[in-house]
Amino acid sequence: MPERYGIGEWYGQPLLSLSPSQRRHLALVATGERNEIPRCPFQQNQPTCNKRGGVCSLQRYAQSEDGRLGDPVSAQVITCPARFDEAHLLVLWLAEIVGFSPADALIAREVPFMQGTNTNKPAGKIDLVVAKTSNEGVVWHGLEIQAVYFSGKGMQSEFESLRDDSYERPPFPTAIRRPDWRSSSAKRLMPQLQIKAPTLRRWGSKVAVAVDRPFFESVGGPSPNPSHDLNDGDIIWLVPELIVDGEYVRLSRWHWEVLTLEASTEKLLAATTIRREAFEQTLLSKLKPI
Repeated sequence: MPERYGIGEWYGQPLLSLSPSQRRHLALVATGERNEIPRCPFQQNQPTCNKRGGVCSLQRYAQSEDGRLGDPVSAQVITCPARFDEAHLLVLWLAEIVGFSPADALIAREVPFMQGTNTNKPAGKIDLVVAKTSNEGVVWHGLEIQAVYFSGKGMQSEFESLRDDSYERPPFPTAIRRPDWRSSSAKRLMPQLQIKAPTLRRWGSKVAVAVDRPFFESVGGPSPNPSHDLNDGDIIWLVPELIVDGEYVRLSRWHWEVLTLEASTEKLLAATTIRREAFEQTLLSKLKPI
């Protein structure tokens, strides 16, 4: 049977836990026909969701025999950075790794890191900073969070399909979409690390980066002998995963390790060139007259 990526969690709720009427209501919000934007259950103080369409994660599903949504066939892939905020898991995890007690750990969000050469205005920020203060000053480490972009048709047709559907089981995804690991890693995350890691290294701090398990596995997964020694590298990789727990989905620790900037760059750039024959076969199928 066909398999496609569809909505995993929607406005903080697993798609498969929603009733048809709940799905229709959220679809009206996602399409802009209603303005009752739900609150994000993962962020502190639960502000209203600020992600267009409200999709927290993607899930690959099989198609059922009746053509509707079948069983999940892959781990959920996080598409919204706010999904990583659940229960302060990342902040507490990083604090533990660098030796801060939970009682002493402090956080700051979106701290300016760069400024324009002509304007002197902020031109780049660190997503999160985890710190500890004392009479000797402040000790801190940065944390960058990278969710996954997806490629393929936008979600509007998906929202419209759910809006117009009244069956108990959700409809099968309307279009082919997939997580875009390459854009999320080599094009987005790697430049951030190459800019920030050398400066933080000079300042005596580490930069941690959080990606989910499917993302990390897409760039090679854990090292054969992962290091937990902070002196072995510049970047602390924090890799949580989404665990299905009955009708709920929760963020959970999975893996962490320390890598140098150079090893991290190699991981994010890893790709294999296809054979010439395969390239030219695709080329021939795309050639058109001018």
